[in-house]
Amino acid sequence: MTDLLVKDPGELKEAHDVRLTTAAPPLLDMDLYVEEFGRSVVPAYRRGIADRELPADAGLARSVIPPATAASRDFSHLAPRIPELLAERCVGCMACVNACPDTAILGTVVPAPQLEERITAFAATAEKPALAAATAGSHFVDTQKYGEVPARHGHERGMFGIFVDPAHCKGCGECVEVCTALGHDALFMTDKLAEEPVRAELPTETPPPATESTLDRFRRDMAFFRTLPITPPEYRNEKALADLMLGEHAIGYVGGAGSCAGCGEATAIRMLVAATRQVHGPESMGIVAATGCNTVFGSTYPFNPYRVPWTNSLFENAPAVAMGVRARWDAAGHPDRRLWVIGGDGAMYDIGFQALSRMVASGADIKVLVLDTQVYSNTGGQASTATFGGQVTKMSAYGKEVHGRPERRKELARILLAHGEVYVAQTTPAHLNHFYRSILDANSYPGPAVVIAYSACMPEHGIADDAATRQAKLAVESRAFPLLTYDPRRGPSYAERISLQGNPALREDWAAAPDGTPIDFLDFARSEGRFAGHFLADPAGTTEIQATRADRLANWQGLQELAGIR
Repeated sequence: MTDLLVKDPGELKEAHDVRLTTAAPPLLDMDLYVEEFGRSVVPAYRRGIADRELPADAGLARSVIPPATAASRDFSHLAPRIPELLAERCVGCMACVNACPDTAILGTVVPAPQLEERITAFAATAEKPALAAATAGSHFVDTQKYGEVPARHGHERGMFGIFVDPAHCKGCGECVEVCTALGHDALFMTDKLAEEPVRAELPTETPPPATESTLDRFRRDMAFFRTLPITPPEYRNEKALADLMLGEHAIGYVGGAGSCAGCGEATAIRMLVAATRQVHGPESMGIVAATGCNTVFGSTYPFNPYRVPWTNSLFENAPAVAMGVRARWDAAGHPDRRLWVIGGDGAMYDIGFQALSRMVASGADIKVLVLDTQVYSNTGGQASTATFGGQVTKMSAYGKEVHGRPERRKELARILLAHGEVYVAQTTPAHLNHFYRSILDANSYPGPAVVIAYSACMPEHGIADDAATRQAKLAVESRAFPLLTYDPRRGPSYAERISLQGNPALREDWAAAPDGTPIDFLDFARSEGRFAGHFLADPAGTTEIQATRADRLANWQGLQELAGIR
């Protein structure tokens, strides 16, 4: 796994030659710059001496950050707890690996006959060999998915392993929440202890091993993980799209970004990069990012979490910049490269909407990922036209006369349908297959494509750090944010082009809980702090939040009508 998560940024040169132009920057020899950056700049920032000891350089002046430098960033002392695996309960669903916004929990499959040899070889180099062998082996389990199924096809049984990187884990606990929600209970949060008790099930040594810290154990086990080879293709199921994260090119977003713990945007970006690189190749894509949270947490100098080339322009003109890049790539003979624009509510719903509309109307082969948080998270929670009616934001407080934002939410997906020949998807990272299928179909569509992804924002939505997946699922179940895809390749009519598959109770107004109780927008609103004021005086909610409930139902019924269901 060394080639996926190298800790020395001086070795991370894979992506630097996949540039947005065909020539090297004239002021820099990029090979030498990447090498020197990893040798001097990143270590100086990690030691806190960069401002005193490093001179200004041409790369800094041009805002150049080499690829994947964030791999060396260490968050291990940020949170007091870290997820731990109970391997015997793991089924290999890969939900936790995909949900992690920080590339901190990683999966692998090793053919069973090879595993013991690799553990033994690693343990021989460790300070406490027996302990190293025991803890390394405790991460693996023989599952039906990776053991029994490959065996039926004549392959050796695979042993599935889950490892947590303590340097990148921020302790959000979303992986535990996802695993628990699926009923597996294979992960739990454990305290980071300075001295762990020697566990009875582990072998003792002569003399008995000294106690070690939780972080020391996790670091040693991650060191073992990095000695393992890439998961062989015969253990990846192409129909189980979650397995994309096991691919040799999947880790294009290496972690170490400065995003909030549990960030819903980071998970969506990770999955986008993984799906594109794994299917189209490691040198297949570039990103034009609109100013927003994604550009801030993705470029906290000198830490860059991407292994693909990306550039940041202004808040409002990322699609316009992408049109120029697309034209340059096409002229240079690179029409197959996938070009993605990434932006949030302001960049796509508001100030940058004209640029997005013009890009779509141009018919250019450009793809867009809209990180829909329903608020300008990067500027302290301002309202946007993606904001739900009644939502409390920085510029729409809940007061005596005005109860949150008085306007309705703009439906970007429905507006984009009017552009005609464009692929459109509305999806969430919590719906793994739907999200990945949307990205794969967008990449294969011969023209513009826009994927709008629900992106939970913990501080602005008023939810816990582990709640991104849970809230995204509830947003879909409550009709707050329905799933949809619109693909012109399916036929000439709206009914043929639109699919609402993936939503619960397709023909009904509201989905229902197991006891038959309807799940509506008010159930979603009650679960988040941004709507709390509406339920203080009356559990039924204010007239404003009731109006938003009606608006969400009308939006859903409109989609049903367009899809030929209603």
